[in-house]
Amino acid sequence: MIDQDEQRPEVHESIAIASTETFSGTWPFKARYTDAPGFRMHYVDEGKGEDTLLLLHGEPTWGYLYRQQITSWKQYARVVAPDHMGFGKSATPSSRTYWLQDHIDNLESLVLSLDLNNITLVMHDFGGPVGMGLAARHPDRIKSIVAVNSPTPFGQPDIGERLSANVADSPWFQWIVNAESTGILEEVLGHLDFNILSTLKLNGFVDNSIINETWISAYRAPFPTPAFALGAIGWAKGFAVGKHQFEVPTAAAKNEIMKKPAMAIWGVQDHTLHANHFLPLFEAIFPSGEVHLISEAGHYSLEDSPEEITNLVIEFLRGQKSS
Repeated sequence: MIDQDEQRPEVHESIAIASTETFSGTWPFKARYTDAPGFRMHYVDEGKGEDTLLLLHGEPTWGYLYRQQITSWKQYARVVAPDHMGFGKSATPSSRTYWLQDHIDNLESLVLSLDLNNITLVMHDFGGPVGMGLAARHPDRIKSIVAVNSPTPFGQPDIGERLSANVADSPWFQWIVNAESTGILEEVLGHLDFNILSTLKLNGFVDNSIINETWISAYRAPFPTPAFALGAIGWAKGFAVGKHQFEVPTAAAKNEIMKKPAMAIWGVQDHTLHANHFLPLFEAIFPSGEVHLISEAGHYSLEDSPEEITNLVIEFLRGQKSS
């Protein structure tokens, strides 16, 4: 495993963002890298402790989504925030596929290489299916679950029905299906350097005051050309053509994970993943889990309500230590 930062060249042929880039100080965390998944995967590793918060982003974001939480949460636990293949400061290999199962494989390689245990999964968007895939493979390494506007597929029999119902209510998923059928999906998502704001807005955030030059630069930086947008393209295309495969847990893994403490946080103005379709998946696996709805937050609730979500997770962690 390689764990280096500035010692390697700042510019890599398949990495869009230099390791030292902080986006005007809003991303002050040391860049770390591992080659364990077969490409140069970026992650941050902050704080200390026996417990680990493993922060998983989704489409089309990167670890930057958690920047405000990392600073607070690292006081309570070790915080590891990787960028999925093709996102953030991770490499975008042209020879790889970008389906859900690929991202699960990559995350598993990272977790095993760092030997992470006592993991609290904090998952947003497609980070949910990735994290639950890890939980299915390694339930013994998981301590608890936090889903933030994030599906938690774990062998529920009605997953397909809920996905289909959500598509009918989701402009983003409707666009994906139509764009693939008309042949424009790769062209549009290949230019996220230009249309990142409209893409994020379509998925849903509420607080327009967060938009400034630094914010836009941070979210568009991973995608300077179509060659760097393979991750974002792959996630959307995988849905449109049915390539993503949910990890199916064994009965033993399901029984073990269902006993873990769990919390769901949902910005109810989410245009992409609707609470009424996906919270039942969470409740089916975690009938005693906490559910918190944030009325003034959208899909990117970590941007809309960062302080509230930060505090909810801190109280969740404290509750586990006191029980």
